[in-house]
Amino acid sequence: MKGVVILGSTGSVGRQTLEVIRSFDKKFHLVGLTAKKNHQELSKQVQEFNPPFAALTNEAKEEIGAASWIAPNDLVKKPEVDIVIVAIPGLEGLLPTLTAISHGKTVALASKEILVVAGQIITEETLRSNANILPLDSEHSAIWQCLAGEEGSDIRRLILTASGGPFRQSKPGDMLGITPKQALAHPTWRMGPKVTIDSATLMNKGFEVLEAHWLYNIPYEKIDVIVHPESIIHSLVEFEDKSIKAQLSYPDMRLPIQYALSYPERWTNESMDALDLIKISTLTFEKVDEERFPCFRLARQAGEMGATFPAVLQSADEIAVELFLEGKLDLPTIPEYVKAALEAHSPKENPAIEDILEADKWARSYVLEQHDNTA
Repeated sequence: MKGVVILGSTGSVGRQTLEVIRSFDKKFHLVGLTAKKNHQELSKQVQEFNPPFAALTNEAKEEIGAASWIAPNDLVKKPEVDIVIVAIPGLEGLLPTLTAISHGKTVALASKEILVVAGQIITEETLRSNANILPLDSEHSAIWQCLAGEEGSDIRRLILTASGGPFRQSKPGDMLGITPKQALAHPTWRMGPKVTIDSATLMNKGFEVLEAHWLYNIPYEKIDVIVHPESIIHSLVEFEDKSIKAQLSYPDMRLPIQYALSYPERWTNESMDALDLIKISTLTFEKVDEERFPCFRLARQAGEMGATFPAVLQSADEIAVELFLEGKLDLPTIPEYVKAALEAHSPKENPAIEDILEADKWARSYVLEQHDNTA
């Protein structure tokens, strides 16, 4: 049985991971669960799965059900832990992820921000410790699956797909007045609020370009994105001989989660629907409109500039999204704040963790100050 820790068990990815574990309860031993503040949901999970450890990361030490409190950094080091699911939004999962990697654990990564802001540090530590990073994003899991058995093959380009979100056909001027409820109505995926808003602005897809760069050691000019509204093809890999491999399935996060948990095997899960190509009938593709989705362009630019720019990108976006969800700014203002933060930032080359955290702190303060000045 694999010993599993879930960092962020009460969020969307965490709950879907528990659905997979529930379907294969004889194959996993749940060592620990952590959440930020959802005490009620975490208590229910502890009662059902009976892990020996659990923690609410933003509260003082306390017992949660029958589980003992433990700091996430200490939890991921436990010898009985084989795989750590990192599903914490933002940078709260950065240090536990580094700790898990430094101890040679397998890390299944759903939190985009970690590779976005600290990709070089994470990949270097992975090589040093001989740990494994497995992608939980459907797009990066698809690339991972397409590359299986292709060792030694030359890659011409990676092609990430994007649904286009709920405003794929909206004109830039139509974005004013969009409510959080409208932006949270994603047409195909079931995700948490931050990721859903990032999907609506395509910042999410920009983050995935940065992730792909670090996960697969591919230069940015070899990473493309196309809009695919049906969300059936999750990513493609084009090789130098011009052949293309793609991974297809219905949009269900449980599939990439299960693949990471079962790797290198594939398990039968009757709760997931088999893909019916006849029923789908048509798959369509479009070019990304960067005028409509400036967040996507900003993300690529930040990745190419490197240094601490990706940290500023992520943190400025996080605060701007929070302000939007609170009804304090319009959706088009998100890229405006992010752009202003990137332009005002004094970068630190080859950043250490301390530099990244300082850039994160600066970007948060900068966006809040800009908002206060315009409120």
